[in-house]
Amino acid sequence: MKVVILAGGFGTRISEESHLKPKPMIEIGDMPILWHIMKSYSAYGYNDFVICCGYKAYAIKQYFADYYLHSSDVTFDFTNENKMEIHDNFAEPWKVTLVDTGLNTMTGGRVKRIQKYIGDETFMLTYGDGVSDLNIDKLVTFHRQHGKIATMTAVQPEGRFGVLDIENNRIHAFREKSKDDSGFINAGFMVLEPDIFDYIDGDNSIFEREPLEKIAEQGKLMAYKHFGFWQCMDTQRDKMFLEKLWQDGKAPWRKW
Repeated sequence: MKVVILAGGFGTRISEESHLKPKPMIEIGDMPILWHIMKSYSAYGYNDFVICCGYKAYAIKQYFADYYLHSSDVTFDFTNENKMEIHDNFAEPWKVTLVDTGLNTMTGGRVKRIQKYIGDETFMLTYGDGVSDLNIDKLVTFHRQHGKIATMTAVQPEGRFGVLDIENNRIHAFREKSKDDSGFINAGFMVLEPDIFDYIDGDNSIFEREPLEKIAEQGKLMAYKHFGFWQCMDTQRDKMFLEKLWQDGKAPWRKW
């Protein structure tokens, strides 16, 4: 089963770094968050990836073109016809298809553009900026059991602001906002049947709007509730949080 990753957005909310590179290439522990996401899928045996590129697509293509250079020791011998020797060559068991899905294409349009690489197979889809300790095998099993067009992983994120307990306009207490105070949101990590392409019109289609709203109305969209760890990297604060988890050896998404 192929894994499609949306990696074409501008990342404007983390512009401190995204003006230099696409958001999925922003590093956590010296490796792009895109790599972390791919390693998470690979831990469950899913190694065939289709990356939807857009903004600064060349940076993603260059990264995979030079992947050996990032993970191995290298000798450059300029005295011998500019010979390059790679030591202790390590290769991920990955097949990676990088597709330029357009600079201003919306999420639905990006998915539509990779249809020819998917064909008539069930596939997975997620965003290039979120990590989770989600059990991918259980997600896929859930999808196969209900037989609908789409499964979306749903999470309850903890809020960033405190909550006031108010009764009759009187504040009784201050407390941290818990997951119980918020509803479920789209966390990505979807499983989709190829029928989904029929619901996408073109480049201006926002996947989370018309396509998903339509199949939801038809009762063909299911939620897989995940109560474990999930975190997106929208802001510099998010990046620092993920970086600390990684550096402290407490990254819940690390399964390899």
